[in-house]
Amino acid sequence: MGQFIIDFSNWIWDTPMLILLMGGGMILFLYSGFLPFRYFGHALKVVRGKYDDENLPGQISSRQALSAAIAATVGLGNISGVAIAINMGGPGAIFWMWMSAFVGMATKYFSCSLAIMYRGKDSAGEVQGGPMYVIEEGMGKKWKPLAILFSVAGVLGLLAIFQANQLTAVLRSVLLQPNGLDHGESTKWILGISMMIIVAIVILGGIKRIAAVASKLVPFMVLLYFATVLLIMFKFYENIPSMLWLILEDAFTGQAVMGGAVGAVMVIGARRAAFSNEAGIGTAPMVHGASKNNEPVREGLIAMLGPFIDTVVVCTLTALVILLTGVWETTENDGVRLTLSAFEMGLPGFGKYLLMMAVLVFALSTMFTYSYYGHKCFNYLFGAEKAKYYNYFYLVTIVGGAVVSLEVVVSFIDGMYAIMAIPTMISTIYLAPKVKAATKDYFERMRA
Repeated sequence: MGQFIIDFSNWIWDTPMLILLMGGGMILFLYSGFLPFRYFGHALKVVRGKYDDENLPGQISSRQALSAAIAATVGLGNISGVAIAINMGGPGAIFWMWMSAFVGMATKYFSCSLAIMYRGKDSAGEVQGGPMYVIEEGMGKKWKPLAILFSVAGVLGLLAIFQANQLTAVLRSVLLQPNGLDHGESTKWILGISMMIIVAIVILGGIKRIAAVASKLVPFMVLLYFATVLLIMFKFYENIPSMLWLILEDAFTGQAVMGGAVGAVMVIGARRAAFSNEAGIGTAPMVHGASKNNEPVREGLIAMLGPFIDTVVVCTLTALVILLTGVWETTENDGVRLTLSAFEMGLPGFGKYLLMMAVLVFALSTMFTYSYYGHKCFNYLFGAEKAKYYNYFYLVTIVGGAVVSLEVVVSFIDGMYAIMAIPTMISTIYLAPKVKAATKDYFERMRA
């Protein structure tokens, strides 16, 4: 059974997801008339709060929605995901991550505009958004099986076991093992239960508390990460142009890996970008759908900044540290350990502690936001009055994630992500003309 889950995940994340997420995203990018490039400046004005109105329906502000969505996407994908991409696909994989991000900006724009356009109400009468409501309200009741498929995959796939596992690994290797404080299995249990208690304090307060914590944590964690990376880049600044050239050159030659297999480099870059920024998976529309906004286009513009911040900015910084320090050519480490060795080489003595701090905040903020996503899917399936039981299930699995060996579980979560992407992309492409009409109307009103 375990091998079947791993094989299924590897198969679906190869050609099928590439066609669905990259191909579908490219269609939306062209159909929008290159909107992410044309209206990037306007999106920045919106996110600064220029058009906020506290009296509109919804539970949180647009900026809080973006913070919560970035809290879920800027995370271990940017730290260990980039390392995996370079390890498997060479420096050229980073270029294809960038290309995927621009396509992903269009996907996020359309899917999050729809989340405001087609909001529904749960059984308690609370306004809700997300792909399941977009499908039911926008496409009609006959498409409800797609909404149910999305929600079932969301309940199972949006658990924080990967974050719990990676955070446990980092804390053990940086803090506990060097000081002789690691006691194997019992340490994993202690760390797992500690994480569960911290997450419980935040998530049992609902989306308002999650968004409030995320909007304070996210800027702090991004600034800490930036400062550390810029210190390392300053140390090796004369090599930055040659590393950027290496990324571009390797993207089209594939020389650094697999004997010149450019196709393989593209697949790895696109796959890691999809994991990192989650465009097309359907998670961001759930949190943007709760925003106090009655302008679908405005919410879409805010959401569109997510893949840019996540992949073009944060992933590039991680990649430059790994390339500038040369650890990608000299060590056998992979995932988060490769990034750890890069930080340690760049800032000997304290680099790994700064990265550990970033991983701690990244992982916890992701855990807070994922609980909201799964809760929303459970609410859709079983009703608002039963949704509170999901949080207890979610909290228990955090301990499991810290303790269990995770290859099968990670493959299971990856497979569920892929299943979530199918209803999300179908509904986004099907309803794209509605967003295009709304876009035209919105910018005509703005000009007037």
